[in-house]
Amino acid sequence: MAVWDDLVGQERVTAQLTAAARDADAVVSHAVAASSASKMTHAWLFTGPPGSGRAGAARAFAASLQCVSPDRALGGAPGCGFCDGCHTALIGTHADVEIVRTDQLSIGVKDTRNLVRRANLSPANGRWQVIVLEDADRLTEGAGNVLLKAVEEPAPRTVWLLCAPSLEDVLPTIRSRCRHLTLRTPPVEAVADLLVRRDGIEPAVAEAAAHATQGHIDRARRLATDEGARSRRAAVLKVPLRVGDVGGCLKAAQELVDSASEDAKQVADEVDTKETEELRAALGAGAGAGSRMPRGTAGVMKDLADRQKRRSTRTQRDTLDLALTDLAGFYRDVLALQIGTRVALANIDTRHAIERIASGSRPENTLRRIEAVLACRQALDRNVAPLLAVEAMTLALRAG
Repeated sequence: MAVWDDLVGQERVTAQLTAAARDADAVVSHAVAASSASKMTHAWLFTGPPGSGRAGAARAFAASLQCVSPDRALGGAPGCGFCDGCHTALIGTHADVEIVRTDQLSIGVKDTRNLVRRANLSPANGRWQVIVLEDADRLTEGAGNVLLKAVEEPAPRTVWLLCAPSLEDVLPTIRSRCRHLTLRTPPVEAVADLLVRRDGIEPAVAEAAAHATQGHIDRARRLATDEGARSRRAAVLKVPLRVGDVGGCLKAAQELVDSASEDAKQVADEVDTKETEELRAALGAGAGAGSRMPRGTAGVMKDLADRQKRRSTRTQRDTLDLALTDLAGFYRDVLALQIGTRVALANIDTRHAIERIASGSRPENTLRRIEAVLACRQALDRNVAPLLAVEAMTLALRAG
């Protein structure tokens, strides 16, 4: 299995990265100096809509740069997927591949400086030092300025692979120094095939999940394998039928926010206690939550508590954003029926509700409702209190 096999529906991007990996291999294996005509460069920016697989493309490229398959000497393309370089890079244990993803709302200056220091190290295996930054859009302005220097003047064998939803999510000074690759939303059929082939999901279940998420790879897999995710989605898709009066609007909003809070609490229950106990042990505290901490460690424990709080906030926002995406998809299907387009419905399992809403309103009402959902997402991005933002949205859905 080649490293590109999970990069579905991205043939153009795969071809570009394969060509770059060949030129990179020539630089390392044959001591060929990189030229202006080389397909390889030191900084890349992967953009694309959610679910397009931009982080997967970056990880696959990182693996191909570390490929040590003997087939390369016979003309084979780097990225076999089987050799030690490819395997360890893909699973995240390669000494020269740093994969950075954050569970926080942003990436700050301190973390970025540590990353830049890592990037200045020589590769342990003599090939490439690769930094994959999956959430480049979450860099603060200060962190972006720290990263800029490293991207401008990289170490000879360092490669930066940045991922973001769009060019506008990255500082202009950084994106101007990167080679840009745009990924598209994969075809629904290709995503369903991937779920069957890679995850062993039943074809009918895989197809339904791929349709429901409109080609979003990670969401489709979660929907196909997680009963809780299917239940939460079903509850969200009932919201349009519950906003007939003010009381229904407020109740629906409260339930959406409570569901997101429960998700955040579940993550906290699974991760926070373990993190806290491990840090307490590392700082020399006795066993048990009530044992005294050594002097001078209060600040460290407070930093951990603050980090856990930020992670909880992000989890809640991510869960709400997912619900809003499903809700926008519902109204997109309503609009498709109203204007008579041949676009396939994403939410086939709720067709009756979609037809009911479509027959009882006009296309301009549906467009206003979609705008209300998008406005709620923007309000959450601006740190508006979640309940206030969602209540405003559900009331707007009622007004239509």
